[in-house]
Amino acid sequence: MGMSVTISVATEQDAEQIFRLQYLCFQSEAALYGNYRIDPLVQTLDSVRAEVASDCVFVARLGEEVVGSVRGSVTEDGAASIGKLCVHPRLQGHGIGARLLRAAESALAEERGAKKFRLSAGHRSEVSLRLYRRLGYEAAGTSQGADGVPMVVLEKQAPASTYATTA
Repeated sequence: MGMSVTISVATEQDAEQIFRLQYLCFQSEAALYGNYRIDPLVQTLDSVRAEVASDCVFVARLGEEVVGSVRGSVTEDGAASIGKLCVHPRLQGHGIGARLLRAAESALAEERGAKKFRLSAGHRSEVSLRLYRRLGYEAAGTSQGADGVPMVVLEKQAPASTYATTA
């Protein structure tokens, strides 16, 4: 590849690239369910900008190009809700998604006090579910997305201290 992928906090200038990337990445997810109204495909650029401004958002960069992204925020119950993890299709399977998820977990625990992490994946999204299980997430229940897609809710505890965090 020539250049290495770096993980960093997203900036306001990244919002448009994140918006375009998620639209590309979630096409395959929409195809799995025959539903092209899933949230990542109908989200507006202004909404992405608002998330970048308020939430914990990380990007993976290859040079100047944003090739991956993840978002998280801490909910009232002290759990971090993590979502919209995506990696450009040409770079999937190289550990970028795991690196993004670990960066978000670390920041959400250390900077925002998250006690546990929670995320959801479509029930047919085996690649995503496999990644989450490999990183220590366990099924905690099911839900239904606003778009009607059945979801698996997964959770894991945050490390007890920052010293327990591994990269």
